[in-house]
Amino acid sequence: MDTNIEKESHLSSVKNALRILQSFTMDEPEKKISDLSAALGLNKSTVSRTMTTLASEGFVFKDPETKKYRLGLSILSLSGIVSSQMDIYRESQPVLNRLVENIGETAHISVLDQLDVIYLQKVECNHPVRFLTHIGKRNPPYCTSSGKVLLAHSPEEVVNLVIAKGLKKYTQNTLTNPQKLRTYLNQVKENGYASSTEEILEGVTSIAAPIFDYRGKVIAALSVVGPTQRIQQHKIQGLAKKVMSAAKEVSTRMGYRS
Repeated sequence: MDTNIEKESHLSSVKNALRILQSFTMDEPEKKISDLSAALGLNKSTVSRTMTTLASEGFVFKDPETKKYRLGLSILSLSGIVSSQMDIYRESQPVLNRLVENIGETAHISVLDQLDVIYLQKVECNHPVRFLTHIGKRNPPYCTSSGKVLLAHSPEEVVNLVIAKGLKKYTQNTLTNPQKLRTYLNQVKENGYASSTEEILEGVTSIAAPIFDYRGKVIAALSVVGPTQRIQQHKIQGLAKKVMSAAKEVSTRMGYRS
């Protein structure tokens, strides 16, 4: 009995540590014990003990002046291992570089993680505009071009879960009607690409196409994003062809044979 209690205690500690590490973002790279306690619903003593352990292993670092914690170099080491093992990261890099040079807009590679779109790769153009996207950034899938591409090729139950979670209206263009979303996703599969014009952020337009692996399964989306004043409606179809061509090249490099 005591052994079981001890195991549960260890598992709880590990879970708390993981939740704490996952709470750090590009928007909030530094946090105090009180911030973590309030955000995660953990008492301060638990957070403090966990942070002390994480700091001793190099996973977090405490600024002696501000008393705030940030992620440590051990995280960077692990992320390097993950990146080196991700074929899509390696295979997409030269393709994204050429695409960005060709069209002059920022490009991304993203995947569906649970019910969010998460960006794995980003290549900036020479005249970037702040879109609040970065590697590791999460966005809802129903109002982003990459998300709609990934949803279009996902099982029906995934689409149902996204709809059940709620289709929040970010702008006047956000698609919040479940049936219209389903109809659009069917069109995405037919057309081979998706677009999003000011659906998540005013003044921003994006275009995305699917990336297939050797099994013919969609594993990621390749997207370009830029200001609506540059990516105007009459340009979308032409740009979509270039995005689809780039996505096809990445797919081929991943072993896909159409």
